[in-house]
Amino acid sequence: MTYTEVLQQTKKQQIVPAYLLYGTESYFIQNIVKSITKAVIPDDDNENLSVYDLDETPVQEVVTDAETFPFFGEKKLIIAHNPSFLKAKPDKLPFEHDLDRLSQYLEQPVDFSVVVFVAPYEKIDTRKKISKAFKKNGAIAECMPVKDYEIGKWIEDLIKSMNITIDKKAFDILETELSSDLQLLQNEITKLALFAGDGGHVTADVAESLISQSTNNSSLRLVDAVIESNLHKAISIYKSLEKMNEEPIGMIALLAFQFRTILRVKLLKQKGYSQFQMQKQLAVHPYVIKIAMNRERQFSVRRLEEIMDRLTEADASIKRGQMEKELAFELLLYELIQPA
Repeated sequence: MTYTEVLQQTKKQQIVPAYLLYGTESYFIQNIVKSITKAVIPDDDNENLSVYDLDETPVQEVVTDAETFPFFGEKKLIIAHNPSFLKAKPDKLPFEHDLDRLSQYLEQPVDFSVVVFVAPYEKIDTRKKISKAFKKNGAIAECMPVKDYEIGKWIEDLIKSMNITIDKKAFDILETELSSDLQLLQNEITKLALFAGDGGHVTADVAESLISQSTNNSSLRLVDAVIESNLHKAISIYKSLEKMNEEPIGMIALLAFQFRTILRVKLLKQKGYSQFQMQKQLAVHPYVIKIAMNRERQFSVRRLEEIMDRLTEADASIKRGQMEKELAFELLLYELIQPA
């Protein structure tokens, strides 16, 4: 089953006795665990919550716990992390996991316990007997990172679920600046929804003012300010970075990374490289390439090379003490924004 399907079932209180959550997207895993916890022990009843690390505890002890009646309440929740016995090559441990005992439990689970196995692995061996037992008698949720071509749909669904609408430019801000961190992305959309209210609308200005600043998205906005020839916006972003204790040298490095990537993408595009080939060549996140591809058309190769030269000169000027660093950075922004 998909992450979304399992999450929807748990939110509807459709709880099964055993779950297997596997994949490398911890945000998805945490969301399902929270939803199951809320359904099984809604009052934060820690007396009926047990957490195990299967690198340290044999699985048979988890089964014994599951078969033991809860002290208080109607149900108990058991979370077992790192079931490496599901991998093609299990980790070597100083004890043996009794997988037959676990299989027997999965065939006839008790009705007063819910057991959640959390496997933070990219793959599990679905051919194993124990994997088949999970598939037959429990719920398996694949929790893998959202593919770059799916992120737009994921954002759309999240916005729709919060009953708000959003400008395309505001949508682009979310997609380009926050796509690599799904937890942060959801937090920021939730913030926008609270501001807009039920059925409300979010403009680009609102998104820019409310989305939490980070060094990464601030450097992206600095590049946008250069593209827009907007000195006021560039200085405002610079001052925000200053409040985050970013040094001018660090800001120059951030800008250099952005413009260097844009230049490299432009050159690779001229050679006929696809977006996927660029990602492999440059070894960066897919959205770094996507953002650069959206920006490279605004610059000629010559202009990008001039910008890189100017960034290098400003960096050297500050490091040699030839100019006060804050003044040097403001002058740099002014020069970058001037028409080529």
